[in-house]
Amino acid sequence: MQKPLRYLRKLRYNDSQHQDKTEQQIQFKEITRKVNQLVAESGINHGQVLLFVPHTTAAVTINENADPDVTIDMAKGLNRLIPHKDNYRHREGNSAAHIKSSLIGPSEQLIIAHGQLLLGTWQGIYFCEFDGPRSRTLHVKLSEDRDRAD
Repeated sequence: MQKPLRYLRKLRYNDSQHQDKTEQQIQFKEITRKVNQLVAESGINHGQVLLFVPHTTAAVTINENADPDVTIDMAKGLNRLIPHKDNYRHREGNSAAHIKSSLIGPSEQLIIAHGQLLLGTWQGIYFCEFDGPRSRTLHVKLSEDRDRAD
């Protein structure tokens, strides 16, 4: 029995790596537009995007992007929970950044629907810097859903 054409066609995917510089020691840098642009350029209508930060003192998260005070409050709250200096044993002096990175996490996976990221009304994507300023890398993998390749 012959498989439907949608399974025979080559599926689109895109792996890319993006370099950027952060300007502050702790910074939440919105990258929603950049990721949306990559989705649009890919031509993928239905699929997923995986964001991965290959650093132990940085992270990626999704949170409110309507009010810039939210990221200020997030940084303040994280600093209260994990102070910069707290008799940590790590010699490099950036243990707080490692802890914050582990709590937030190095990756996010999002749905692509009708050629756009599926995000809530107030949601945005943030690259999180906890040991800056530095040059950083973000890996982006876009893949098309096998059963929705239209």
